[in-house]
Amino acid sequence: MIRRGVVQTVYVGVAAIEEDAVRLVGGQQRAVLEVGSLSFGLQDEREQEAILASFAAFLNSLTFRVQILVRAVPIDVDGYLADLERRARDLSAELGELAYDHVAFVRRLSRTRTLLERRFYLVVPASDEAVGARRLFGRPAARQDADAARRQLSARCDEVERQLGRCGLAARRLSGGAIARLFQACWCPELARVQRLDRDLSHATALVVRTRNREDGRF
Repeated sequence: MIRRGVVQTVYVGVAAIEEDAVRLVGGQQRAVLEVGSLSFGLQDEREQEAILASFAAFLNSLTFRVQILVRAVPIDVDGYLADLERRARDLSAELGELAYDHVAFVRRLSRTRTLLERRFYLVVPASDEAVGARRLFGRPAARQDADAARRQLSARCDEVERQLGRCGLAARRLSGGAIARLFQACWCPELARVQRLDRDLSHATALVVRTRNREDGRF
């Protein structure tokens, strides 16, 4: 039960976003890959079997846990249609007519329903051993661990991209700015639509969210 006048605080264990990775409060590092999609239903039976076999091989090859995030987000219809109309001008008369018919169809459809698209993400972790406390040749353990974790994340992301490529799925690692915008879109979707974060996070020193406890006035 939530008492009236009390604001509940939910803590998300993100300490920082740096060098294209998320650093959690406990020191663990995470990378995020955005994965494309393919028209599985349009493939013939043999192609579908090959895709499923390749994806099964990818899953069986994993030696670490991954997190799969699927988001359904509204499509920027105006931007999509404007881009389609711009490209239609360079098409032949027949293809241009089909493109304009499609524009009219999507515009009518968007007036009666919200059009959504799915976006897929894969969260790749560095192992606990890569961020374990240790010290080599007098070098600070925290710096050594962070470097080891980043090297491991890069290797793991490269391997995941290669394995997904065999399935016909394109994957790319998100930059620090893209990760921050993903967090913003998940936590504050309404705000994210009207207030976009800068592409560069070099000027930012910390990500802080605070809430006020209305009972005692403390933060």
